[in-house]
Amino acid sequence: MRIVLIITALFISGLAHAQYFNEAMARQDSTYQNLKKKIIHEFKHASPGKFGPFVKGVDEDINTNQKILALTFDACGGPHGSGYDEELINFLRQEKIPATLFLSGLWIDANPDKVKELAADPLFEIENHGLTHHPCAIDGETKFGIKGTSGVNQAVDEIELNARKIEWMTSFKPLYYRSATATTDEGCSTIAHHLNETIVSYDLLSGDAVSGTPKGVIKENLVRGAKDGAIVIMHMNHPEWNGYEALKEALPAWQAQGFTFVKLNMHPLKGKH
Repeated sequence: MRIVLIITALFISGLAHAQYFNEAMARQDSTYQNLKKKIIHEFKHASPGKFGPFVKGVDEDINTNQKILALTFDACGGPHGSGYDEELINFLRQEKIPATLFLSGLWIDANPDKVKELAADPLFEIENHGLTHHPCAIDGETKFGIKGTSGVNQAVDEIELNARKIEWMTSFKPLYYRSATATTDEGCSTIAHHLNETIVSYDLLSGDAVSGTPKGVIKENLVRGAKDGAIVIMHMNHPEWNGYEALKEALPAWQAQGFTFVKLNMHPLKGKH
């Protein structure tokens, strides 16, 4: 009887953990190791180039002259960034507003059930916000106190391992990657293209990432910054911030201007370079 109970407990435990991506096994996978070795070899003498949100190879707008906006929401993860703004997501559903959600590996680990729920909703597109939420920079540049990846080795992990995690969780591999802080270097932009992902920045900065920013300021940023094809950057992992409250008030102003909303995968994108 005791043996049966132990086996049953192990079976239930296995089912409970089956939803989690095994990162250690993924790192040892031969296809991943071979891909990583190939890219490390190709980029062993690569220069990082410029570092910033709008470097060469990064897209920041939809290529259109239509009155459309792409709302994108980052979920950064970590000890102080793994929340879930349920009011925001429910509002998008209520208003039938499509959106692109950039999820980090840290946020995914903290919210596996939410990931599957969001991925099953055709209103949303799940994209890549990096394995450990570090800016992708092949020489370790820092932004807002967050140290970047160090070397090509870590850059590949940051992009590709999280892409595989998302694919494992949702059955769809991401098309787009947004680096932590929406900042990267030209070297990482090229690496991302080799991994069949395009780095996406933004055209309209909502300002919701600064804790305590009043909803009126965020709303003003959203309404004044709107233009044809703009990619809007906001966050979905801090319900205590004022993103939802500002978005709710900005929506009627956008609609009065004739804007409708799309996911990134619905249109070609473009950058300044």
